[in-house]
Amino acid sequence: MQETKRQKQIGQLVQQELSGIFQRMGFNVVDGGMISVAAVKMTPDLLEAKVYLSMFQIKAPADMLERIKERMGEIKKLLGIGLGKQLRRIPDVSFFLDDTLDYVFKMEELFKKIKEDDANIKDGNK
Repeated sequence: MQETKRQKQIGQLVQQELSGIFQRMGFNVVDGGMISVAAVKMTPDLLEAKVYLSMFQIKAPADMLERIKERMGEIKKLLGIGLGKQLRRIPDVSFFLDDTLDYVFKMEELFKKIKEDDANIKDGNK
């Protein structure tokens, strides 16, 4: 089902606020890697937010996700402070790993391998 305009607006608000919260909490740069809020999907009733986190060069993304979930109370409180004037109810937040970046890197590697294989075939025919 397509997201409504209001769902997208609230999702963007939550995404911006969470990005700021992650920066203040020191989650944006961890152990030489970066964490960013890739996307936020809101339910039609605007009471739940599915937050997709992109982790670049994080050695153990699942462990990092658990560390973030452990601080959920603090994150929700800061989210309430930041969005309290714009929303009546602060949505419940669920964090998920966004694997889009991993997928892009895998595709690039496949294309690179195909290109190398094509070059080897052409060189072999000459």
